[in-house]
Amino acid sequence: MKIKIVTDSASNMLALDGVDFQSVPLTISTDEKEFVDTAALDVESMADYLSKYKGKSGTACPNVGDWLGAFEGYDVIFCVTIISVLSGSYNAAMTAKQQYEEENPGKKVFVLDSFSAGPEMKLLLEKCRDLVLEGKDFDTISKELQAHKDNHTALIFCLESMNNLANNGRVKPAVAKLATILGIRVVGDVNEEGLHPTNKCRGEKKALVEIVNNMKRIGYKGGRVLIDHCFNEGSAGKLKSALLAEFPGADVILDGTRGLCTFYAEKGGLMIGFEI
Repeated sequence: MKIKIVTDSASNMLALDGVDFQSVPLTISTDEKEFVDTAALDVESMADYLSKYKGKSGTACPNVGDWLGAFEGYDVIFCVTIISVLSGSYNAAMTAKQQYEEENPGKKVFVLDSFSAGPEMKLLLEKCRDLVLEGKDFDTISKELQAHKDNHTALIFCLESMNNLANNGRVKPAVAKLATILGIRVVGDVNEEGLHPTNKCRGEKKALVEIVNNMKRIGYKGGRVLIDHCFNEGSAGKLKSALLAEFPGADVILDGTRGLCTFYAEKGGLMIGFEI
C-alpha cells in the first residue's frame, strides 16, 4: 500500500523525512509578476520586490487539478491545508478528495483543515508522519491527527506590518495603517474565525514578553516549539532564549518562512507553532 502525506506551501515545509511527501504551491502575484511558492522560489528577492511595489498584489490557492496531481498513484493520502477561512485551499483539496475516491474505488484521502499556517502545520505534518511510521490504519491516523490538532498544538504570530493582510481583506486597512504609523507590533493567535490579535506592543522587548505570556495562556508547558521568522532571525533567537530561560528542557527550532507566509507575515514577522 502506497501512502503519501501532502500539504500546501503555507506550511513552509519542503521535505518530510521517512515518508513520501509533497508540498503543493500557492501563488503570489502582482500586476507585473507571479511567484510560485516552490523550492525554486527566491523568497528574499520576492520580499524585496514586494516591499517596493505599490500596486495590487494577492495570492491564489492550489486548484483541484493541483491536488489531484499530488494524490495520483497513491492508495492512502493524508493532506493538511492552510486555515480554510483565509484560503480556498481546503475546499479545493476536499473536492479533489471526493473526485479521487470516486474515480479510484478503495483509495482513501483524509483532508485536515489546520485552522492555522506555517509552523503549526509543520507540527501536524510531523505527527502524521509519526503515526504512519507506527503502522496505524487510515481511520486511526485520521482520528488521532484531528485530535492532535484540536487539543495539542497552537499558533502565535507577531507582525511588524499588516499591509498585505489589509490589502487582501484579512484585517481592516485603518488598523494596519495605524500600526505602521505608531510602530506597533501586533501579537495574536489563530482560531476558526481567522486571525485574532491579542496585544498591540511598542517595541521588540514587549512583543516577545507578550508572545511568551500568550503561549502560557494557551497552555504551553515546555513542549516542542517551531519558530518561523520572516528575515528576523535576531528576534527569533531572542524568543528562543526567553523560552529556554523559563523552560530549560524545551525543544525550540528556528526556520525561515517560505513564499506564502513571507507575503502575509512580511519582513520582521514571527510565526510560532507549539505543542500544548
